[in-house]
Amino acid sequence: MIFRPTILTALLTSLLVVGSAVSAPADTSTAAPAAAPGGKTATATFAGGCFWCMEPPFEKLDGVVSVTSGYTGGSKKDPTYEEVSGGGTGHAESIEVIYDPAKISYEKLLDVYWHNVDPVTPNAQFCDHGNQYRTAIFYHDEEQKKAAEKSKQELEASGKLGKPIVTQIVAATQFYPAEEYHQDYYKKNPIRYHYYRYNCGRDQRLEELWGPPKQ
Repeated sequence: MIFRPTILTALLTSLLVVGSAVSAPADTSTAAPAAAPGGKTATATFAGGCFWCMEPPFEKLDGVVSVTSGYTGGSKKDPTYEEVSGGGTGHAESIEVIYDPAKISYEKLLDVYWHNVDPVTPNAQFCDHGNQYRTAIFYHDEEQKKAAEKSKQELEASGKLGKPIVTQIVAATQFYPAEEYHQDYYKKNPIRYHYYRYNCGRDQRLEELWGPPKQ
């Protein structure tokens, strides 16, 4: 989510309370299995455009242990935000969700995912354009794959969206956590976050696709 010059200028002149973000080196981790040893937690990975905007709807769910912003689906090892946002690594901005299957199902996570993305627009989400902003569900095992495919098929069959769903359903690969300043950005920089989200037209488009948000 790169600010265009006009938006950035307005942001810097209109917002007085802003902190400067300093990039930190990205950590790395291998693609996690869906269920951790003992079956206490499981991992789900989703791409839905700006990862700042994908964290809040999942973090508020009972049963979700953590949500991490990062990069996956590409070829470069240890990519930086600048590299990914430039579109040259093949990665998508993504989130890794650690959850407790005893409290929340993968199907529920899928439902929350669909209602927070535009699944009918290829290689873009709202004001962000490029393959790095594609929508994708990265499954960690066959059960997740079947559940994701079923949910996609049911959504298409409903005709609700009026267009074919272009969201990818692909096997999870190595997930690289994003730089620390991106984690929980909406909490650390609420003014910048809401300014970006509004100007990107995310909520307006989501309401157009899915109707008013549920209370």
